[in-house]
Order: sequence, then structure tokens, then C-alpha cells
Amino acid sequence: VHNGGLYKRPFNEAFEETPMLVAVLTYVGYGVLTLFGYLRDFMRQWKIEKCQNATEREEQKDFVPLYQDFENFYNRNLYMRIRDSWNRPICSVPGAKVDMMERVSHDYNWTFTYTGRVIKDIINMGSYNYLGFAQKAGTCQEAAAKVLSQYGAGVCSTRQEMGNLDKHEELEKLVARFLGVESAMAYGMGFATNSMNIPALVGKGCLILSDELNHASLVLGARLSGATIRIFKHNNMQSLEKLLKDAIVHGQPRTRRPWKKILILVEGIYSMEGSIVRLPEVIALKKKYKSYLYLDEAHSIGALGPNGRGVVEYFGLSPEDVDVMMGTFTKSFGAAGGYIGGKKELIDYLRTYSHSAVYATSLSPPVVEQIITSMKCIMGEDGTTVGKARVQQLAENTRYFRRRLKEMGFIIYGNEDSPVVPLMLYMPAKIGAFGREMLKRNIGVVVVGFPATPIIESRARFCLSAAHTKEMLDTV
Repeated sequence: VHNGGLYKRPFNEAFEETPMLVAVLTYVGYGVLTLFGYLRDFMRQWKIEKCQNATEREEQKDFVPLYQDFENFYNRNLYMRIRDSWNRPICSVPGAKVDMMERVSHDYNWTFTYTGRVIKDIINMGSYNYLGFAQKAGTCQEAAAKVLSQYGAGVCSTRQEMGNLDKHEELEKLVARFLGVESAMAYGMGFATNSMNIPALVGKGCLILSDELNHASLVLGARLSGATIRIFKHNNMQSLEKLLKDAIVHGQPRTRRPWKKILILVEGIYSMEGSIVRLPEVIALKKKYKSYLYLDEAHSIGALGPNGRGVVEYFGLSPEDVDVMMGTFTKSFGAAGGYIGGKKELIDYLRTYSHSAVYATSLSPPVVEQIITSMKCIMGEDGTTVGKARVQQLAENTRYFRRRLKEMGFIIYGNEDSPVVPLMLYMPAKIGAFGREMLKRNIGVVVVGFPATPIIESRARFCLSAAHTKEMLDTV
């Protein structure tokens, strides 16, 4: 309410608190599982039950243990019960529907065997295929196939050596135009775009202010940089402002010198919460306290804004207000890799000092072509309105699906415009049960529990796509 004037459109997010009874029952559930875990470990120790977990060999008993036995307690006794919910292999394009290999376990999920049967036409609610560009037919696939025959699949070199293709140059110019920035650089891996570039931008004597729910790649990049890291509460502007004030008033610990740089790390859409960053307020604080802003648009680029240009367009802001615009091609563009966009000086600096640019192999040519073709489609430069229609379809699917789930009485997290829809399950036994029951009904869904979420906030996560039809969503 205090910052209402900064928003040009309604901003509605909901994070309903865990009901007390549900929280108590969830803790009881974990308590019972832990007790049974100790009992099972006792039985394994006395050879009453067969021990399947990894243990040090007898001839290594005098060595310092490579890993602590108790550290695997959770994996052994809790995760193993529901392990069949993850790593299910699919054998088709991850489009609106997928084919999945059937597997069974005869030893309570310690090992799996494949039956040879393929489960056909499972509605795919797990892939980040927001605009439906993961497909095996169509203009993107044809263009990629043509480039594959011309350039081959591998580049076999880094950008600074022999791996700089004309296609890479074309892609970077297109990305810069798409984002509305001066310059851009593409990288071969989305995760490495964060983990390898943050250390190039900040170091010792710098301060990073990071949202508590930031992705592992941002966390790793921040830690590798050697900068001081302080965490602010998720999307909480009072918490961020307090840290900014303290940083400027007190400076560095002990010496009290001013910080060399202050960098704020945020994401566009948070992939576990379905939450959208409060970007107008973050930018206002960044300007007020003269700090830098690093925005990770992995899930929001292509998926938000009237023209799919991400969270900056969604709020009607200027790309110039964001110092480092990072994103990936792995979600909305149905490809691989990542990018960083911004001022020309920034990109020129990264071309020289980024580990990803100097040491990592550059993007594969067919992948580059997939990105170029899908991006031109979104921008309408292919002479059609297909791209714009997909962006609108995704927004409609998102609002419809969220509304229907709320009407059914489920607790749904996040923003009403976010295509990531977390449905809260809470109890540990529900994690496996929900995934299995959905699969029985030919629906593939991602279930998430501890340690990826807080222990009492287990959830199922639906990712919507423009490729989903209304009938599919109704079935789900």
C-alpha cells in the first residue's frame, strides 16, 4: 500500500499460512518417520534387515570416513520411500504431452527395473515449456535441422578461440534488441551464467544483498565471488532497505570503509513459490541508495509481459534501470544456455573477464538457431502473430488454472500472473501419494519436499504452457 504509486497494474500475491492442525500433523508425520528410521538403522546394524545403503569397505576401516553415515539418514529412511516420484525417464519431446518409460522396484525403491513398456500421452505439467517451443515439428525444428547439416552439432572451442560463429553474433544482436539494451552476451549453460559471472562482477570488499529464496546458481555465484553476503526476506522491501541503510551507515566490518560495490540479487519469477519480484520497489531502493541490480529472468523472460519481454515489460519499466539483465534460453525458448544483457561497457568487460566466456565451450549451432527462430517468432519478425498469440495463451491458461484450483479449495502460492503454480501438500506421505495418483491418471507433475522447500511446506508444482489446451487443464 505504501508503494502503491509505483505500480501501473494490480499486484496480487498470496502465501496462505500453514493451518496449525496441518503443521502439527506434518511434524508428527516426520517424527514417526524419524523413529522408524532409527529402528530400521538398528535392525540393519544387527543384520536383521539387509543393509542397502553405501558404507565404507572393511579394508578402509582405518581411513578417515569419506562421508558421515548419519548425513545420509534422511536419504535412507525418508527420501527412499518416495524416491519413485523423481528422475522418471521420458522418451519423447517434453511438449504438452510426453511418453514415459515404465519402471518398477522390487526392493522398496533402492533399485529400479524397466519393464520395456512406454506410458503414452501423459499430460506434461512439469516442464518449463512456457511458450510451447519444445516441439519436434515446425519452423524452429526445421531451421535447427538445416543449421545442423551446415555447421554440425559441436563447436569444440571457446568463444575467445575458434568457437565464435557468425550465428553467435547474430543471436547476441537479436537478444539485445529483444531486451531493449545496448549489448548482450550468450553463454552455453544457464546455471553457469550466474555462477561464473557474479564472481567477475563483485569480489572482496563488495556486498551482495540476496533474496532468501534465490536459486542455487545465484547462491553459488555469490559464494564463489568472495564478497560479503547478506540475506533479505523474500520480496520484503523493509528488510532490503534496512540492509542497504546499515551497509551505507556502517560500511565494511572492522575497518568501516565504504563498500566498493553493493549488488542486489533478485529473480523475476521464483520457481518454487510462483512469486514475482516487486521490481518497481527494488529499482526505487537501488536508485535511492546508489547500488547495482542483478535481475535473473530465467523463468520470467518470454513468460511475462504483453510481448513476452519479461518482468521489466510486465511492470512497464525501462530496461536501463536494471544494471545486469540475466536470463536463460532453457525455458520459454525450448533450447539451452543463458545470456546477460546491459550496457556495452558491462558486456565488453564480461567478454574478457567471465570464466564462462574464456573457458567454456560456446553454444551449439542448432541450439543457437532454435533460440533465434523462437525469439523472432515471439517478436513477430517471422511475419506471423503466432508468437504473440502464444504469450497471450500462456497468460490465459495461467489465470484460468489458478482460478479453478482456488475454487476447488486448494492452497495455492504466488502471483496470479505466474505460470509456476505451487499447490501445497504439507505432509510427507502426501508427496509420494500425489505424484503416483496423478501418474495413474496420465498426468505428469513435479512434487517437491525438503530440502528443496521448508520441512513443513511440501508441494506439487505445476508449470503451465501455451501448448496446453483448455481440455487438458480441465482434466488436470
